[in-house]
Amino acid sequence: MGKAQHGRFSRGLQRLAPGLAALLAYRRRDLPGDLVAGVSVAAVALPVGVAYAQLAGFSPVVGLYASILPLLVYALFGTSRQLIVGPDAATCALVASALVPLAAGDGELYLSLSVALAGLTGVFCILASFIRLGALADFLSKPILVGFLNGVSVHILAGQLGKLAGVSVAAPGVVPAAVQLLEQYADFHWPTLLVGLSAFAVLLLSPRLLPRLPAALVTLVVAAVVVAVFRLDQLGVTVVGAVPAGLPELKLPAVPWELLDELVAAALGVALVSFSSMMLTARSFAAKNHYEIDADRELAALGAANIAAALTQSFAISGADSRTAMSDAAGGRTQLAGVIAALTIAVVLLFLSGPLRFVPIAALAAVLIMASISLLDVRGLVLLLRFSRIEFVFAMLATLGVIWVGAIKAILVVLVLSLIRFVRLSSRPRVDVLGKVAGISGFHHLANHPQATTWPGLLLLRFNAPVVFFNANYFRQQVEHAVERAGAGLHWLVLDAMPITQMDVTGYLAVEELRATLRQQGVQLVVAGRYQELMAWRKAHALEDDDTLYFPTMRKAVKAFLEWQEGGDAEEA
Repeated sequence: MGKAQHGRFSRGLQRLAPGLAALLAYRRRDLPGDLVAGVSVAAVALPVGVAYAQLAGFSPVVGLYASILPLLVYALFGTSRQLIVGPDAATCALVASALVPLAAGDGELYLSLSVALAGLTGVFCILASFIRLGALADFLSKPILVGFLNGVSVHILAGQLGKLAGVSVAAPGVVPAAVQLLEQYADFHWPTLLVGLSAFAVLLLSPRLLPRLPAALVTLVVAAVVVAVFRLDQLGVTVVGAVPAGLPELKLPAVPWELLDELVAAALGVALVSFSSMMLTARSFAAKNHYEIDADRELAALGAANIAAALTQSFAISGADSRTAMSDAAGGRTQLAGVIAALTIAVVLLFLSGPLRFVPIAALAAVLIMASISLLDVRGLVLLLRFSRIEFVFAMLATLGVIWVGAIKAILVVLVLSLIRFVRLSSRPRVDVLGKVAGISGFHHLANHPQATTWPGLLLLRFNAPVVFFNANYFRQQVEHAVERAGAGLHWLVLDAMPITQMDVTGYLAVEELRATLRQQGVQLVVAGRYQELMAWRKAHALEDDDTLYFPTMRKAVKAFLEWQEGGDAEEA
């Protein structure tokens, strides 16, 4: 294959399967970390898959099926190096709430509906990727991501405390769950709590005593052995329980056509929530580890993973924050960690499903709590506080949203916060009064350069945003206020058009109102910059000529004003 053909093949592979392209260019030095991370993720994913399957109302083994082929498929098509997909508490809750009323107690129909729902969710995600709806994820800023990740850390920790103490905590949200846990102090199951605290001890000591083995795996193996030897399950210590052996059979999903309308609506909801949750997790870890992800390809990868879940007779999946945190904490750096995790789960299902039944839930809770602690980004909060108090407040609001209403509802909170932040920045941009600074090219904000040269009768303004419907009135008001402050001797107002990258009809009408107001005050409106674009835009919209003057640059506009002052006629450029 020639260089040109090889280049085309590489670019095509990168577009179609970016994960596979990354694996083909794998660096050997990443293998030790990925190997440890993959086994660690599998050690957590096995009991978590069982637990989430039970949460969604399925046989425990269905949760493990959702952790094999979907994870392999995502590793091939995803752009995140670390994201682990699989059963997710929020997605499982959505699946259950959507399908339980439709199945009406029929277990076989319930599973069939689940498979169809996963398939439709995958199709919608792939279709959304083609029309580039992944751009919605661009509204998630760094402060929002830091805040959400810190909130998820606290949320995971709080969700495991009840399992650690051997009591049931069903209250939604971190604060209600903590209150419910404290109210059940007298009901704590002390053997379970002892197992959980001992698991913490193993987690802390294992890296020192057995540095080459994943601490999570060592902890769960030790805990399972202790439970089996001392029969702690007979003393009330909750364990994972029996898991059937064998791999899933691949089948095409059968869609119950009479329930298609309900399934389509549910699939759209699951796709939205799954993608939002996945992107928050993926972008948080990408930012933490300094690499970029492609939102549209992530949509397609999530869709492919959900179709894989449907083919393996499982349920809809999403990004798994706790397992991704585990991969990151264990040193996972590439997609190979997910591949190793999936293969490890498959091996366990084939040959080692028996010992899995002895894993205590309290030890699993200890592992997840340790992983959640690694998510806390206190340094990031300190940086935000130093940089901008408003950005810090947004981060804290995102954290409190997760803590107060739970991770699933907090997704809506985070999206609203991001939208508010975007509207705030775009609708109320800075308006600069400009002057000429000696020794520096261009024109600069007088607030930063009070020594800058200005010219009597001339006002130079820069509006640092497009002029569209949500800031057009603000634009007009700010310009009028600047004109009022300039006083009665003002003759020309020069507006720098370079930052105005777009103008809709509302913006155009605001400019027309401003022009009419200025004309009544004897002030000439001048627009500098984007000359060719503005001329083409006016011609395309068949706009009549008016008394506005246009110049290609601010420098030429100032020169024309000085010539006008000397008695010459200013001409449009």
